[in-house]
Amino acid sequence: MLRLATIEAGRAEIFAALQGEGASIGRPCVFVRLSGCNLACTWCDTAYTWRFEGDNRPHKDGVAFDRAANQIVMSEEDVAETIHQLGVSMPVHRLVITGGEPLLQGPALTRMLATLRALHEGWHVEVETNGSVPLPAALDPHIHQFNVSPKLAHSGNPADLALPPRQLDAWTQDGRAVFKFVVATPDDAEQVHALARVHSIPPRRIWLMPEGRDAATLHTRMRWLADICLHHGYNLTDRLHIHLSGDTRGT
Repeated sequence: MLRLATIEAGRAEIFAALQGEGASIGRPCVFVRLSGCNLACTWCDTAYTWRFEGDNRPHKDGVAFDRAANQIVMSEEDVAETIHQLGVSMPVHRLVITGGEPLLQGPALTRMLATLRALHEGWHVEVETNGSVPLPAALDPHIHQFNVSPKLAHSGNPADLALPPRQLDAWTQDGRAVFKFVVATPDDAEQVHALARVHSIPPRRIWLMPEGRDAATLHTRMRWLADICLHHGYNLTDRLHIHLSGDTRGT
């Protein structure tokens, strides 16, 4: 069984949209948003996937979500069939598994992807991960791309939890992994430079993304981020879905 986030109570957050950020920005995708996370970013825009009532981890909005309304459990077979039907109707065969932290549900995710492959072998599968959770061995052969987003100090997470050195080294050594860093200030970019040096992350595999949930904030931060990317050889990514649909679920 898989624990998923909801678009609305009782309706799983499985949907088709253009990828809004990172290395695959602008590509048509089917998204599956899983529920649950081992980290607690203070600026997280999907806190409804983890900050349930009784969870006192800090978040700037201070909202605690009702678990029953914001989480749904589905069988691996039902999730795979829902994805398959979206692929038939679109047609879209790029799957993005996001969260929360998807790798926390590795065994069930592996079974779901095996079922999906039996329905249609042509899916390109991406996983969005915070980079702190080891990749389950059984899941490994099902994934084509890892969108690794290590959380910097301004996320509010302890470094030993969010940035385990051995795990970051493992992602660097995996040629399927690209790195996306959420940046709010120039100090955050300085931390990216340091992590890139320590873990030998090639600049061409790094995307900087402005932190923000509205178009004005994104635009302001992208203007100075552009200079940093140009100077260091990084890639710059917008948050396209914010411009298209606002800060909403299922987009």
